Amino acid sequence: MADKKAPQENNKLPNPVRVMVVDDSAFMRFAITQQLNEDFELQVVGTACNGKEALQLIPKFQPDVITLDVEMPHMDGLTTLREIMAKFPRPVIMFSSLTREGAAETIQALMLGAVDFISKPDNRLDIRAEMEEIALKIKQAAKAKVKTPTFQRRTPVVSQPAEKPEKPVRPYRKNTPVILIGSSTGGPGALNEIIPALPADLVSPVLIVQHMPSGFTRSLAERLNNISQLKVKEAEPGDQLLVGQVLLAPGGFHTILDENERILLNQKPTVHGVRPSVDVTLNSLIQRFGKNVIAVILTGMGSDGTLGASILHTAGGHVIAEHENTCVVWGMPRSVVEAGAASAVLPRPQIAKAIEAAIQEMMLN
Repeated sequence: MADKKAPQENNKLPNPVRVMVVDDSAFMRFAITQQLNEDFELQVVGTACNGKEALQLIPKFQPDVITLDVEMPHMDGLTTLREIMAKFPRPVIMFSSLTREGAAETIQALMLGAVDFISKPDNRLDIRAEMEEIALKIKQAAKAKVKTPTFQRRTPVVSQPAEKPEKPVRPYRKNTPVILIGSSTGGPGALNEIIPALPADLVSPVLIVQHMPSGFTRSLAERLNNISQLKVKEAEPGDQLLVGQVLLAPGGFHTILDENERILLNQKPTVHGVRPSVDVTLNSLIQRFGKNVIAVILTGMGSDGTLGASILHTAGGHVIAEHENTCVVWGMPRSVVEAGAASAVLPRPQIAKAIEAAIQEMMLN
């Protein structure tokens, strides 16, 4: 039986995905390059030891995808990412540490335009074990649409010396709809635009399910809270649905409501290969509130959310799907649209107002 791994020069596709690896560690550059070049759909066309070198080499190598370390000397990953998005916009995957600081920087990178991230392997064994995931994410990133995010031009949020006043929250009224927002690849950037656009007097509680591993959703919630009029926090067991509050499903846990309409977390098997799953949370909301739910399905790969959206749409609820033009990956919204479950298909800048309009319409009926 022939060996499936023929020599790479005979095994490459005519147009493999061209990859540039940017990392200050010579070992990491070598190890990642070696592993990626074993995949006949990928080709590492160049490496760089820091951000400055990467910016000089991108015009020469013209990579389709760049892997970028967050922590580097001379020019860190976030600064480099800003320059790439401004001068050579293309899919970037961040290599991040699992520390709290690393998670915060990774969330910022995703909001600055990075398509995805990977937890940085610590050693040679980890690199080989995680290479399948890294290769898959690079192939997926190559298909993503990348644009310079408009929010880069805003004045950055800085910490204030005095504590900010607590944002007011109040009990949920039973006759108002509950909002569920689901997203995956490209989701942090989408949420960064939509959640701050929701008004402080929004009368509905909001839940977000963003596909993301544990350790990163808390930083995402904190980031969104800092720039939003609503209170945003990572969901915890026992949390209530409150008006003026946005709950973000924690990475690694399915988020549902118990019989008292309080948050319940579990680590049951993945659904659609992910945990948290949009379908799991959306189905739980439908069980509790029936058609009195507004589902918003944003950018992301796969079909998570389609089953719940279909059930909700049939029951008379409202489903908004993000338009292809503003999606990084038109996967989840496309699945909803093709299933005939979308009440509206809208570009990202129109979604916050559409949520408000849907609330008013549903409360009148």
